[in-house]
Amino acid sequence: MSNESMKIPQATAKRLPLYYRFLNHLHTSGKQRVSSAELSDAVKVDSATIRRDFSYFGALGKKGYGYNVNYLLTFFRKTLDQDELTKVALIGVGNLGTALLNYNFLKNNNTKIQIGFDVSPERVGSKIGDVPVYHMDDIEKYLESEKIQIVILTVPAPAAQPVTDRLIKADVKGILNFTPARLHVPPTIRVHHIDLAVELQSLIYFLKHYPSEDEAL
Repeated sequence: MSNESMKIPQATAKRLPLYYRFLNHLHTSGKQRVSSAELSDAVKVDSATIRRDFSYFGALGKKGYGYNVNYLLTFFRKTLDQDELTKVALIGVGNLGTALLNYNFLKNNNTKIQIGFDVSPERVGSKIGDVPVYHMDDIEKYLESEKIQIVILTVPAPAAQPVTDRLIKADVKGILNFTPARLHVPPTIRVHHIDLAVELQSLIYFLKHYPSEDEAL
């Protein structure tokens, strides 16, 4: 993400990829302009929040006209650094890791899992979804040679912190953590936790106690 977008609130920054994905869909379908109400309905963010998010970047639209899809798409592509390929490494090629390697962000040509790491003799030396899998012993060597600073962590929970300690020494800047372990990292590393069990439990809770989507928001 560009320096410009880093100055905005974190909540806004997290919504930018949602806007970009929908705008890309509109562009593909040939739509030339979109209102904040249409964006709101598509990304499930209220119109006032969308207008406030966009206001951080100046005048992106016109009252009564809405937003020019091509202009917004170009703007957010630059803001999100979508013109540059971001290479990612995946550590832990189990069931989830294998699924991620096969998926490999196929609809996003600007993000790619470049290499995977595991300890299983059955996986090391193989290719999964055209991604080569190397032994965990070689993490530091390949991260440096491939100039990779973002890692997806899908190892068993007990191995998460020991692996993270190695990533710290390898100068990794970002970790997408799919394990339930809470990682201890220095301020120079950003960690995003994705706990599928917690998200599912949260969804079940909201379905039971907030049956209306509007109430849940």
